[in-house]
Amino acid sequence: MSSQVPSDLLYAKSHEWARVENGIATVGITDHAQHELTDIVFVELPAKGRQVKSGEACAVVESVKTASDIYSPVSGEVIETNPAVIQDPSLVNSDPYATGWFFKVRLSSAEAPGDLLTPQAYAAQIGA
Repeated sequence: MSSQVPSDLLYAKSHEWARVENGIATVGITDHAQHELTDIVFVELPAKGRQVKSGEACAVVESVKTASDIYSPVSGEVIETNPAVIQDPSLVNSDPYATGWFFKVRLSSAEAPGDLLTPQAYAAQIGA
């Protein structure tokens, strides 16, 4: 099954995505990642106000198979978390790029991090 790789996002090698708009990055995990994890049953998100660094483990997802750390693809302050994925973790499986987002970060720098992958590079990484 081919994974979706939306063209308006940036991607971390660790399978998180970031949608950067006006200095705010919305973060979630990719369609590829949720397929690998299978049915997600629990999500733990970082606290609002937490300072995160790019590449830092800051959230956890548990599936019927395993628990996995989620890494922030950007550096900055967590300004919002998604209560919907706490109440219904299956949103991460059914809609990873919209209702299944995890948290929003006010970027510490005005520029998106240069170490994130383009959609084309991420698609190549996962063989999509």
